[in-house]
Amino acid sequence: MPIPTENVGSLPRPTYLQKALIDYDEGKISQGELVKLQDKAAEDSVTSMEKTGSPFVTDGEQRASSFATYPLTETLGGTGLAQGLAPDGQYFAIFDDGHHRQLPRLLKGPLKYKTYAYDNFNQSKKYAKGPMKQAVIAPSMLSLLYPLHGAVDGYPRSSFTEDLVDECEKDIRGCFEAGAKRVSIDFTEGRLASKKDPRNPWTGENLLQTFINLNNKVLDRFTAEERVNIGIHTCPGGDCDSVHSSEVDYSELLPSMFQMNAGYFLIQLASEKNKEKVYKEIGHTIRKDAKGVKQVAFVGVVDPLNPRVETPEEICEALINASKYIPKDQLGATDDCGFSPFSIDMKPKHGSPDFARNIAFEKISNRIKGVKMASEKLGI
Repeated sequence: MPIPTENVGSLPRPTYLQKALIDYDEGKISQGELVKLQDKAAEDSVTSMEKTGSPFVTDGEQRASSFATYPLTETLGGTGLAQGLAPDGQYFAIFDDGHHRQLPRLLKGPLKYKTYAYDNFNQSKKYAKGPMKQAVIAPSMLSLLYPLHGAVDGYPRSSFTEDLVDECEKDIRGCFEAGAKRVSIDFTEGRLASKKDPRNPWTGENLLQTFINLNNKVLDRFTAEERVNIGIHTCPGGDCDSVHSSEVDYSELLPSMFQMNAGYFLIQLASEKNKEKVYKEIGHTIRKDAKGVKQVAFVGVVDPLNPRVETPEEICEALINASKYIPKDQLGATDDCGFSPFSIDMKPKHGSPDFARNIAFEKISNRIKGVKMASEKLGI
């Protein structure tokens, strides 16, 4: 069996869709008009990704406000915000270029998703000829909806946590029931949890172990057989071609991350300065038995923030180097991050989201080619 490979999830939204989202926020177009354009972009995402030869495809999250807020709001502008929430919550992250992304704030319970990932999956699966995967948001991220200190009247944190775990489990199970072959959980807050950014208070609260324990509450509701196909994605962010926590050493995250009882991990590495160091750390800390599952490390071999397209030969070389430290039967390949986790992202280093979208498909195609080359050279 060759080296396994899959993408993270998102693709840049075309310019026409980003304009439509802004027009929808401003009341210039109807929801039906927006949905038609989301359908168009989702269909193109699926069919274009299938042309790359990818073993699993997605709709590029063209219907989602963002990787983190799709359960809560229709748009990043706040249109369709779920009941019981206010728009002025904690910053999720402050990026290196100075921009930030903000979460809603919980006003009252119970927490209920307005939209599940499987709702979007069900609308897009008709476009696919082969297997699809789906990304979902981690409960650890959504735990930041609750006040960092203090409580919500009539809704203690313990009750919120129970509801959150229930909703996350429902989200994952619904994706599998809808036909997804793989489900990956976005955990970009993992590395950020060790940044200790004074501008963003939660990053200084030493929440990493709390996050891991919370995510395991969800994962432990699934059998070992199910968890083989449930992954965790980690990266230092990827929005508007900027990052939020690349300066945090991976040793701050590893080996804690592998305490999560997931079957596989999608790990940013193409843009990492000292790849060999991280390869070694992964090889030393990844588990062969995570409650009955052999974990697989899908190392990043493509950088979605850089418009330069990696060659298949470069990707092949990266995987061969990684195989020196990570057991071959626990090695996979991926992209560092989704290509546009947030729906409004003009991809400034690329010049336009449309150009970035074309580059994304070239990068995915070369990843597939590079994986094949590495598999043949390694005899996998």
